Amino acid sequence: MTTPLTQTTGRRKEAIARARLRPGTGVVTVNGRAFDDYFPTATQRMVVSEPLRVSEVTEAYDIDAAIIGGGASGQAGALRMAIARSLVELDPDRRAALKRAGLLSRDSRRKESKKYGLKKARKAPQYTKR
Repeated sequence: MTTPLTQTTGRRKEAIARARLRPGTGVVTVNGRAFDDYFPTATQRMVVSEPLRVSEVTEAYDIDAAIIGGGASGQAGALRMAIARSLVELDPDRRAALKRAGLLSRDSRRKESKKYGLKKARKAPQYTKR
C-alpha cells in the first residue's frame, strides 16, 4: 500500500473521521469495509461523495477512512469534512469552490442536554387531570 498523500480529520456531532487520500481509481474504504456496505442509504453516500463531486475528482483518489463514535448521519458528515479538508490540502485552488458549497465549516450543532423534571430535553411527562 502506498503512503497517503494527505491525512485529515473531520468531526460532526459525536463522530470523528480520519481520511487518508492516495492516488488511485476512486475506491472508498471505511473501517476496512466497502463504501456501499458501510453506508447503506443513498443519502449518506451522496453526503460523503459531495466534496469529490464539487471538486470534480471522483475517480482520482482512493480514500481509506477510519471513523469512531456517533451514528450513521454524524459519521457521514464527519467523513465529508475530512475529505474536503484533504482535497484543499492537496490543491489550495479548490478551497473557494468547497468553501462556497459549505463543506469546510464545522457543523457545531449538538444534542441538547436533558432537563430535570422532563423526560428528554423538552418532552414533559403526560399531564393527568384526575
